[in-house]
Amino acid sequence: MSTLSLTAHQVRFDLRAFSRNPRARVFTLVTPVILLLLLLSIFHNGTVKLAGHELILAEYYVPHIIVMGVLGAAFGNLLITVVGKRESGSLKRRRATPVPAAAIIAGDVVTSVISALVIAAVLSLIGVLFYHVKVNGAVIGTVILLCVLAAVCYSALAYAASVFIGTVDAAAPAVQLVTLPLYFLSGVFVPSSNLPDWLNTAMSYLPVRPLGVALQAAFVPATNAGRRIDWAAVLVIVIWGVAGLLFAMRRFSWFPRRR
Repeated sequence: MSTLSLTAHQVRFDLRAFSRNPRARVFTLVTPVILLLLLLSIFHNGTVKLAGHELILAEYYVPHIIVMGVLGAAFGNLLITVVGKRESGSLKRRRATPVPAAAIIAGDVVTSVISALVIAAVLSLIGVLFYHVKVNGAVIGTVILLCVLAAVCYSALAYAASVFIGTVDAAAPAVQLVTLPLYFLSGVFVPSSNLPDWLNTAMSYLPVRPLGVALQAAFVPATNAGRRIDWAAVLVIVIWGVAGLLFAMRRFSWFPRRR
């Protein structure tokens, strides 16, 4: 079988495993939907000012909760999955087969990308159907591009972060410890206009806030001087992804750490 065929087979296997994992489904798909509905139900008449433009809260929260969904799928869930496979010996056994390492890793990454696209589609649909968010072909294309790019970069960071986690039990708490502060400080839950300027500037150099800024521009280009793609934000995400990839290439291990 060619590498492409092996990759497709691995993707099917990983998607089936994801669909049969209740924890992964709830953590990745259900939680962002519940949070979006709660936030918009509580503050449904609210508005927020960004770049001198007043937005209804749905126009803010839909793209920013998508950030949560993408990060949960491509970083949180993948990090827990990779550590679990490594410590159970699954990665070691797979690496001993003729299947190329690239096919094994691609299965995880593509699964993360598909999960990210599904949650972005669901959240966008909720915004359009119930909260007056406006979406057209340009918005859809840009959101797909950003979600795919971010999911790939976050997946690289997940493989890099797995180096620092030695046990399965430590994986989920580590994910929460990293992601929850980033959600609050990067404007996912609290509108960035309510946060100090110095904090917004500092978070702009980390990989979460730039995705929120880029997705916000995709939905409401007026927040980015009329441009639908914020290339500066995209560049930050790519730099983090490349850094994670280079680190993982040097330090990632296929073998369990248990004694």
